[in-house]
Amino acid sequence: MSRPLTGKIALVAGATRGAGRGIAVQLGAAGATVYVTGRSTRTQRSEMDRPETIEETAELVTAAGGEGIAVQVDHLDPARVAALVRRIDGERGRLDVLVNDVWGADRLFEFGKPLWEQSLDDGLRMLRLALDTHAITSHCALPLLIREPGGLVVEITDGTAEYNAAYRKECGYFYDLAKSAVIRMALAQSEEIASYGATALSLTPGWLRSEAMLDNFGVTEETWRDATKATPHFAISESPAFVGRAVAALAADPERARWNGASLSSGGLAQVYGFTDADGSRPDAWRYIVEVEQAGRPADVTGYR
Repeated sequence: MSRPLTGKIALVAGATRGAGRGIAVQLGAAGATVYVTGRSTRTQRSEMDRPETIEETAELVTAAGGEGIAVQVDHLDPARVAALVRRIDGERGRLDVLVNDVWGADRLFEFGKPLWEQSLDDGLRMLRLALDTHAITSHCALPLLIREPGGLVVEITDGTAEYNAAYRKECGYFYDLAKSAVIRMALAQSEEIASYGATALSLTPGWLRSEAMLDNFGVTEETWRDATKATPHFAISESPAFVGRAVAALAADPERARWNGASLSSGGLAQVYGFTDADGSRPDAWRYIVEVEQAGRPADVTGYR
């Protein structure tokens, strides 16, 4: 198997589960050494109170062909993030890929409520988790990443810039702000690190079959299609491996600077790089959501995966 990222060092901040885990594993499959961070360990759960742990993610990275290194970090704590970066510098002397995927706010937002009916405490906590964590991590890690040309920063969000240009009323004020702001954070970094030969961009998965999403539907990764009986449009969903392969493809692309400042999607990049989801398909979720689901058409993924 080709391992184009052999010798490369990556940090996936927020790699306990979901997209972060999928990204870490696929970077490992491409040969990278991956520092995987999060708050949930085998001895301590975060406020998410989920069973997934960073140790499991690190083991999956290693099993895929890379080297996974689990480090418990609360990315709201600048001192702990700075210590993490010093450790990476001391052990490896470089950082080639930074993925800002910290989120941890699924339980904090409510669908279909205007700002004044939402919990202010929950909304502000969401912004702390979704934005402050990314800013703190980049502030600490960018000096190491730009030390040598070729670095890549990937800001993980939900929705492309084109899709998020319209207010996402169903998700509400705080969620819409958080996910749109991450795209802007990537754009800002792209302007600041380009002269160092580095690239920053934002990337969104489609309808992600995260561990929590599968649990919500009462299915597993093997039986996920059963959920389409009640929710037909779930047919366009994708596994975390898909967005992981998108990041691996970007990291391995010697011409990735062409994407500097761009807002990208896993489905869109699959058309460029030719990678597939775990089942061999290429789901293009955001195009499907606009052209099929929001257009009121019956669920049919023909031509979309």
